[in-house]
Amino acid sequence: MKGTAIVTSEGQISLPIEFKKQLKPGDKYTIVVTEKSLILEKIIKEKAHLDHFLKELENIEPDADKPSLEEISTVVKEVRQKLWT
Repeated sequence: MKGTAIVTSEGQISLPIEFKKQLKPGDKYTIVVTEKSLILEKIIKEKAHLDHFLKELENIEPDADKPSLEEISTVVKEVRQKLWT
C-alpha cells in the first residue's frame, strides 16, 4: 500500500485516511530514517508465558551469600524470644 504523507509546519506527519484506519491509540512504532525514506515498524510486545517463566525460575541457583527462609525464620524466632523474655 502506498500513499502520500504531508509534514505540517509543526513537524507532524499527516497520514492518508487509509493508513490512519490501521493505527490504534497507544500503538508504538520504531522509526527508521534513511536518505530517501522513513519506515515505521510496529513494536509488538512478546507475551511472557507463565510455564516458561516458572521453568526458568526453577533453574536459578540459590545465592549462597543470602540466608535461606529457614535461617531467617530461626533468627526471627530467636530475636522474638529475647524481646519477650
